[in-house]
Amino acid sequence: MPFYRMLCISAHYPEYANIKSLVRQAALHIMDNGGVVRKIDSWGTRALPQRMRRHTQYHTAGDYWMMYFDTSPRVLREFNSIMRKDPRVIRWTTLKIGDKVEDIVEPPEKTIHRR
Repeated sequence: MPFYRMLCISAHYPEYANIKSLVRQAALHIMDNGGVVRKIDSWGTRALPQRMRRHTQYHTAGDYWMMYFDTSPRVLREFNSIMRKDPRVIRWTTLKIGDKVEDIVEPPEKTIHRR
């Protein structure tokens, strides 16, 4: 399964429950379809670089978060469809990090220990 990194900007709400349920829904979709969620990072609330429009609303602030996960391309297409329809999501992008573990982890350096 390929390894992906997704950065998401979600609409900022005063209560934390909206962002929590969005992250939970995203992670559960990956895991329920045989994928693995490796890491979730929150970057907090930030002012957007420009006013953004999504689902007929304008946003000036957003909650940034990142998720690292392994999944199949078919599940990724379904995941993108869910993100596109969700009114809590302003923008997201998914980057493919690699296909194999060797693409992601650097091999240890070869050193010679002499006595």
